[in-house]
Amino acid sequence: QVHVAESGGGSVQAGGSLRLSCAASGSIFSINAMDWYRQAPGKQRELVAGITSGGKTNYVDSVKGRFTLSRDNAKNTVYLQMNSLKPEDTGIYSCYATIRRRVGGPEYFYWGQGTQVTVSS
Repeated sequence: QVHVAESGGGSVQAGGSLRLSCAASGSIFSINAMDWYRQAPGKQRELVAGITSGGKTNYVDSVKGRFTLSRDNAKNTVYLQMNSLKPEDTGIYSCYATIRRRVGGPEYFYWGQGTQVTVSS
């Protein structure tokens, strides 16, 4: 079994910062990628940022220069540092992990439960 859990959400004023964490635990051989999605009220879920096992990152244009991904492989954890937050960053942030559970095995995909981020103006 694999469990993926986010933490670090909360409420901040515009211009503030939050750091989200996504931790995977359980039967894990490797984490090939971890992606952050967000869903704003009344909108479709969108990919915000992602990081590969090799450390390559990608960001949606609206967060470039403000959000930064990092990972701690020993802890199977990825961090999303969010600075200069804007009201339009409000939403539920969810982690999506691509994981191999054994050497040479297939990839499996897991969602976390999500964490709420609210940015007030």
